[in-house]
Amino acid sequence: MADIVDTAVNAGSFSTLVAAIQAANLVDTLKGAGPFTVFAPTDDAFAKLPAGTVDALLQDIPKLQKILTYHVVSGKVTSAEVVKLDSAPTVEGSQVKIDASNGGVKVNDATVTTPDVTADNGVIHVIDTVLIPA
Repeated sequence: MADIVDTAVNAGSFSTLVAAIQAANLVDTLKGAGPFTVFAPTDDAFAKLPAGTVDALLQDIPKLQKILTYHVVSGKVTSAEVVKLDSAPTVEGSQVKIDASNGGVKVNDATVTTPDVTADNGVIHVIDTVLIPA
């Protein structure tokens, strides 16, 4: 199996996320022992941001790191565990809201489109919207 970064690269739909992880110097962290749970926005999710947002973030590494670490929860939290939560602490330091009351799973305003993509050092839950910390 592959680690979280390689799993995202191999999936082919996370090139913006992978480029952001590389720019933010988080590759070694997310290739580390973990385990990590990553709510991973697709390229389509990044495309929904206002024009110029991604380029601006790539120029503001501290802000980019804050946003990316807001997508990461320490530990391996599978979908079976996620649905029992109403929030989760992120590596960034604040909480994401979790709502599994309507059949699907929402993380803040993002919908989990593909849960439980397993990696050597954790799990990825694919989401359709980029999470922005308050």
